[in-house]
Amino acid sequence: MSELPVPTLPLSPLRGFRAMRKPAALLVPPVVLPTPAAPVKQGPLHVTWACHQDEVREAQRLRHHVFADEMGARLPVPADPKLAGHDIDLFDAYCEHLLVREFAGGPVVGTYRVLTPAQARRVGGTYSDTEFDLVRLRGLRDRMVELGRSCVHPEHRQGGVILALWGALAQFMARNRLDIMLGCASIPMLHHGVPSARTAAGIWHRLRETHLAPVELQVWPRLPLPVDALHAGEPADPLLEPPPLIQGYLRLGAKILGAPAWDPDFNTADLPMLMRLDDMPARYRRHLLPGS
Repeated sequence: MSELPVPTLPLSPLRGFRAMRKPAALLVPPVVLPTPAAPVKQGPLHVTWACHQDEVREAQRLRHHVFADEMGARLPVPADPKLAGHDIDLFDAYCEHLLVREFAGGPVVGTYRVLTPAQARRVGGTYSDTEFDLVRLRGLRDRMVELGRSCVHPEHRQGGVILALWGALAQFMARNRLDIMLGCASIPMLHHGVPSARTAAGIWHRLRETHLAPVELQVWPRLPLPVDALHAGEPADPLLEPPPLIQGYLRLGAKILGAPAWDPDFNTADLPMLMRLDDMPARYRRHLLPGS
């Protein structure tokens, strides 16, 4: 791709991630997860939290299938040959892993990982910190969880799996008295199979007019996508739709915190997004948080 961005802004120091790009198997301590809450039933789907490493490995295999095999992402190669075909990084050992199965005991067809404030302090920050300068969010960190590595098997993308994941996430937040979700939402830089950053730039320019967070919450990408140069004064295309997951977040009340960062390994433009449970529209709250 010829339109490669370069860093342009001075940023606050990034601490704790000097080895971030090394093979994950050299960095990750043994996975120790707390005893999870009882599985959540969502219609025919079976939703639960991983409670041992084998279940985490299932999620990592699904992620590799979606990100590497389907999307063409360049993922780190684990040092242990037995872990080939797994998407593993530093943060996995510190996260809770949410799993959706088509039925109890069936294969994992959807997953999210959740980094709590306490675990973010242990690891030294969030994944979003590696892509964005989050200094303006420092006052929110004690109430903020980071969501990441969301994916759904290609045969199960009709909406039920993602709704099941969101329901379990909302209940997790309410149960632990956490009210803010943070994450990076990706825009693939492929348009009809052709690499192009202009589509991502156009989506950003459209969404900034309607869903940009107030200035006191805005953040800066560490590797910015040159959205202004790519857009070159063109009007925002009203027919240019963001990916379905981003549309879903926006319907839930999420805000975009600033311009996208370029992720060269995934070849995506990553939008920083934040959602408060209090901002969730009543119709979604009734569905995702019954009785609240």
